[in-house]
Amino acid sequence: MPAMTDTEPQFTMVGDRRIALRRRAGHEPGFVWLGGYRSDMKGTKAAALDAWAQRTGRAFVRFDYSGHGESGGDFAQGTISRWLEESLAVFRAFTTGRQILVGSSMGGWIALRMVQELHRAGEGDRLAGLLLTAPAPDFTTELVEPQLSDAQRRDLAEKGWFGEPSQYSDDPYVYTRALFEDGERNRVLTGLIDTHCPVHILQGMQDPDVPYRHAMRLTEHLPADDVTLSLVRDGDHRLSRPQDIAMMIRAAEGLVELAG
Repeated sequence: MPAMTDTEPQFTMVGDRRIALRRRAGHEPGFVWLGGYRSDMKGTKAAALDAWAQRTGRAFVRFDYSGHGESGGDFAQGTISRWLEESLAVFRAFTTGRQILVGSSMGGWIALRMVQELHRAGEGDRLAGLLLTAPAPDFTTELVEPQLSDAQRRDLAEKGWFGEPSQYSDDPYVYTRALFEDGERNRVLTGLIDTHCPVHILQGMQDPDVPYRHAMRLTEHLPADDVTLSLVRDGDHRLSRPQDIAMMIRAAEGLVELAG
């Protein structure tokens, strides 16, 4: 695995998609950043975690899913399965030893699916912990679909997609029928999720996108593991204020200590 600079991305191919990533060498357990829907690896939390990794000599990998940030590919073709495939490919090709997965929003869903796939492949011992911020597992089925208007449902059926304004970007959020259908096949809140590693969840109680009760429900599906749920009373979905970042770093340090 070649060394990388702090500023220029490296690229790898996953299928026909050109995936951009940045890797910082360091000691174990390392950290792998899994971003949210329409977010990228240059976001506030990812950059803060990278700076912390640099200060502490910790290995860290961050990347953009296809159709996101500096990666190639068409966002409208994205699905959970597609982004999961890319996440596993980056994990296997650009990390060694034990890793802590850091999943933000949709990245929390990707992280939980990675846990399942890694255990299925006999690679579960590479997981040292999960750090999930405003995790949104099953968001297509649980959070978006129940709120769809008749017009949006009609667009999905007739056009195969619909768009809605985003408070986080000038570009609208696009949701496709393929995303919903694939999301149904990737649901994790249907039974117990055996991570076999400690989990720390950070969740804002003023989150308009992922209600904090969704995080509380997730903990009910993690009964066999060491799970910590930290609720931020005035926290929003981004959890990117200085005090939120400080909490995330403390949670990362705690998971490192638990990993031994």
